[in-house]
Amino acid sequence: MLSARLFVTLPEKRNIMQQFNWAEDIEGAVTVCDTEGTVIYMNKRSRETFNKDGQTMVGKNLMPCHNERSQAIIREMLQNDRPHCYTITKRGQRKLIFQTPWRQDGEVCGLVEFSFVLPEEMPHYDRG
Repeated sequence: MLSARLFVTLPEKRNIMQQFNWAEDIEGAVTVCDTEGTVIYMNKRSRETFNKDGQTMVGKNLMPCHNERSQAIIREMLQNDRPHCYTITKRGQRKLIFQTPWRQDGEVCGLVEFSFVLPEEMPHYDRG
């Protein structure tokens, strides 16, 4: 269920962006949006991947970038506080996409997407 507090103030957004500084140089793309779908943080890889013609996505809504099926998944993740995980092949690279709600003080504040390039061969360990 969505929080009754749907909007994050600009100072709160700046604080949130500072909290994500750990992600700036990791080996994957990290994109964060609020509950309305407004992008509030992109790390270096995310900016390289999604910013077009020098225009940043920060401050813009990500919904128009997605088809109706994807928009429905985004809404479902926010409404039901559930993650979504899948793999894709894009430009010859296999990627793991993990999207999950992020919270502050127990309240869903938006979504974070992690995108990592997967090696061609990757070991799998059963630790159960």
